[in-house]
Amino acid sequence: MTDRLLAPAPAAASRLAPRRAAGRIGWLVVALTALAIVAYAAVPYFLASLPQLAGEGGGLAGHYAGQPMFVQVALYAHIAGAAIALLLGPLQFWRGLRERAPRVHRWTGRTYLAGVAIGGAASLVIAPFGSAGFVGFFGFGALGVLWLVTGWRAYRSIRRGDVPSHQAWMIRNYALTYAAVTLRVWLPMLLVVQIPFGSFEFDAAFANAYAAVPFLCWLPNLVVAEWLVRRRGLPSYRLTPASVR
Repeated sequence: MTDRLLAPAPAAASRLAPRRAAGRIGWLVVALTALAIVAYAAVPYFLASLPQLAGEGGGLAGHYAGQPMFVQVALYAHIAGAAIALLLGPLQFWRGLRERAPRVHRWTGRTYLAGVAIGGAASLVIAPFGSAGFVGFFGFGALGVLWLVTGWRAYRSIRRGDVPSHQAWMIRNYALTYAAVTLRVWLPMLLVVQIPFGSFEFDAAFANAYAAVPFLCWLPNLVVAEWLVRRRGLPSYRLTPASVR
């Protein structure tokens, strides 16, 4: 009798099924795209030197190959920390792992936050030396600060035993981590939209596109993250009107 009372009604269960299926598909897409970006954008930096990558036309390697040694060290620390966070982040949202292996969940979470701390601190070192000028400095600098702050808030929440707040801050934090993926989604899109306007010169078009992504790669992510937080009934930021006396 008790089991029947606790079981969800058939109509409710039928409504939840599509949502759960969509959630699994979304999780899989996020995990696979994160893995792809690590393999495509991070691993090459540990298989060849910056001058070698620059000679092969490898991303921003040519720009950082001429920077001071401490900037290059920070670049590698940022890539390593971000890669760890990108790969481990999806595991933190895997309910089966949380319920069946909580100890593994805790240790992967600690490793994830360590990656965020290393990657975020290093990003603040390299931000003034980026190729996108002041826009890159403020855009990527703000991303680094928010990445560190949200990671710290997630850690503090779970240390206090506030699981809902921890989940909300982890969603926000991984949305910022995922900027490594969305940056590489926005770049080709911004390149393509420039083709119809006059003669297309790749270097100039890339510079135009890269000038937009320092903010574009993470601001929409945070909007989606806050929507997910509210959709799940987790603690969220709300603008409330002042009380009338």
